[in-house]
Amino acid sequence: MEEAGAVVATAGESELNLSRLSVSPETLESELEARGEERRGAREALLRLLLPHNRLVSLPRALGSGFPHLQLLDVSGNALTALGPELLALRGLRTLLAKNNRLGGPGSLPKGLAQSPLCRSLHVLNLSGNCFQEVPASLLDLRALHTLSLGGNQLQNIPAEIENLRSLECLYLGGNFIKEIPPELGNLPSLNYLVLCDNKIQSVPPQLSQLHSLRSLSLHNNLLTYLPREILNLIHLEELSLRGNPLVVRFVRDLTYDPPTLLELAARTIKIRNISYTPYDLPGNLLRYLSLASNCPNPKCGGVYFDCCVRQIKFVDFCGKYRLPLMHYLCSPECSSPCSSASHSSTSQSESDSEDEASVAAHRMQKVLLG
Repeated sequence: MEEAGAVVATAGESELNLSRLSVSPETLESELEARGEERRGAREALLRLLLPHNRLVSLPRALGSGFPHLQLLDVSGNALTALGPELLALRGLRTLLAKNNRLGGPGSLPKGLAQSPLCRSLHVLNLSGNCFQEVPASLLDLRALHTLSLGGNQLQNIPAEIENLRSLECLYLGGNFIKEIPPELGNLPSLNYLVLCDNKIQSVPPQLSQLHSLRSLSLHNNLLTYLPREILNLIHLEELSLRGNPLVVRFVRDLTYDPPTLLELAARTIKIRNISYTPYDLPGNLLRYLSLASNCPNPKCGGVYFDCCVRQIKFVDFCGKYRLPLMHYLCSPECSSPCSSASHSSTSQSESDSEDEASVAAHRMQKVLLG
């Protein structure tokens, strides 16, 4: 146990642990300056500095001058309202932990962050438990980030520019007020872990199926009533957390159907009857339109659709235990798929044609958390 008022250190030559000290910020500042002076003549550079739970209201001035080789800085659990310019002097910093502070207002992050060496060195950034209402624009230029945590803030949305963080492997945005997932989130090729739990999300864009490296997707405690069929394309997904969503206890059925346009009827006829044509036989707009055809997923139906289709909920079994409602599109209300028949009960939907999908997809998801 640490004695009140005592400054303790070292968990090894390269680490300085000054957490939970019962001293004033001024005393801590003096201690850091003294330790920095000692380190200037030391053979081994200090790589890790731990300053959590010290009632800090600003970053110590001694950071930049006394610890130039720092790789990890932990200032969590303080009363910081801003990370000052001292941060920019830590040119080789790889991990910054600043959770549970009071960050989020104007000037919370230092000016010039995106142009500083931190743009190339910082790999892990944890700003969870603060007061951010939007993702700071300067964070979206930290191209070397592997992990970004902004959970437990007051975020209202995810900016489309999130796609700039191409090296991101873990994104934690749980415990906010996010209502929509931007399609651009699907453009992160290295993303392994995506946490969006405890928000107000109502739907999942099909573009998330482009996250081919994704292993864990946490969506529990949202407002989801269905998942897009494309979720089955996440071939490396091992964990899908869905508990606390409406889809777990009920499902929706939308039987509304707008008649197709004459353009779509013409294109459907050409596709269904396999009519041969050359670029000189048809108008340009019809030629372009024909390239957008989607086949009806019902294996018993040879139909196609373009803009007009029937949106349905189809239940697909996973691991022989859970039945997930996935968004399902049909070419017409008369399609013979069991999931389009209003006479079938909800418990018998897709009893037949979901079995093939389940046999293919069950091995992809080793863990589905619904309860």
